Amino acid sequence: MKLRRYCGTAIALSLGLGLAMAAVAQEPAVPAEVTAAPEAEPAPAEALTDAHGPAQPGDAAAGEAKSAVCAACHGMDGNSMVPMYPKLAGQHEAYAARQLAMFKDGTRADPVMLGMSAALSPQDMRDLGAYYATLKVTPGIADDSKREDGRSFYEIGQALYRGGDTARGIPACLSCHGPTGRGNPLSGYPSLAGQHATYTVKQLESFRSGVAWGKDDNANTVMVDVARSLSDEEIQALSSYIEGLHAAAEVAAQ
Repeated sequence: MKLRRYCGTAIALSLGLGLAMAAVAQEPAVPAEVTAAPEAEPAPAEALTDAHGPAQPGDAAAGEAKSAVCAACHGMDGNSMVPMYPKLAGQHEAYAARQLAMFKDGTRADPVMLGMSAALSPQDMRDLGAYYATLKVTPGIADDSKREDGRSFYEIGQALYRGGDTARGIPACLSCHGPTGRGNPLSGYPSLAGQHATYTVKQLESFRSGVAWGKDDNANTVMVDVARSLSDEEIQALSSYIEGLHAAAEVAAQ
């Protein structure tokens, strides 16, 4: 029997303060003539700039129009039907855009995605990210088959996700990805909930082998450190738990 699990930058705003100095007449009897200052031109929308170029915040409608070619692998609704291809539905805009940029410049190696991202501009990447962020990921099912010690298989992963393993220096996954696996868009931590276990296993094994995406200060070496001590069984169980991870409210709304 399968068990569905119910588990449950900061942008600095600079306020320009205009201080109007009132002219004081030297002769009290002669009032000074005051000329109103011209209204300031509205500030243009600030472009988002990183190592891959400038872009405005993504336009989901534009992203939908650009996503047709993505559907073959990732599904019409962002929920891929093939476990080796990740679900994109519900992923954070900035995170998705960053991955596309790294595929394009080769700092995240993937021959297929290198070709798919080659013609994308930074704005295309933001638009695609904005679109997929509006979609809902379909919940998966965790493996609850029983082990000899009486625990369900997913419980091995659940323990690591919720509590980590301090003895081995493994932090709890929820400290970055949240108790329901939705991540933290402001900190750049991706949403994991509902992701195919097959895909997650592949990524964790890659991290364990020392592969980090990005370069220099932007490399995600944190995941290399986290995965270094994980056993094959723990990677499988953790990936299964994540696949079944979603908020109970999401299921109730279905």
